[in-house]
Amino acid sequence: MSQESDRELARLWRVSRTVHEMVRDRGYLVAEYEVDVPFEQFKNDFGATGSVDRGPMSFSVKHGEDEGTLYVYFCAEKNVSKAAMKTFITSMDKIGAKRGIIIWSEKMSPAAKKTLQELASEYHLEDFQESDLLVNITRHFLVPKHQIMRKEEKDQLIKRYRLKETQLPRIMITDPVARYYGMKRGQVMRIERASETAGRYITYRICM
Repeated sequence: MSQESDRELARLWRVSRTVHEMVRDRGYLVAEYEVDVPFEQFKNDFGATGSVDRGPMSFSVKHGEDEGTLYVYFCAEKNVSKAAMKTFITSMDKIGAKRGIIIWSEKMSPAAKKTLQELASEYHLEDFQESDLLVNITRHFLVPKHQIMRKEEKDQLIKRYRLKETQLPRIMITDPVARYYGMKRGQVMRIERASETAGRYITYRICM
């Protein structure tokens, strides 16, 4: 294997770990051994031929609270085409998944982006560039603990403080942490920060 392929594999190994952590943090059933894959094992699984093979990296996973199946698709094309999007959706349909994440390396074509938008009413689709997943941003010591509130928890919060949704501080749907947790508009994030005086300080932000 060339040094270039070896570097790409090391990069993808980090991306794969972040993706599995992200999916697990959303409540999907991901085992510890699926997260903590040794590099040599990863190399044997996806680089045994001497080149990087993204295809077998794709996987499906069920949610711990019966919210259906999520399909994670690692696109082999550097420039994601409309045909790649069709492959992605076909793979989702085969397993009955309505939620999907496509991971891409360099570019997403205008036609592929348009397909994502057109299918938004039928599927819940997300896309991430590999470079955005090299590091798990939520593991940084400066990033406080985030947790998406259930609908009933959100309703109780608004009732308790006699608030309107518009009065809550906002977090944009494009925020990296909001994207990591797969937030939807209208959902509320509970953010817990350490406080020298109170021990912990809790704030709430609604996704817009």
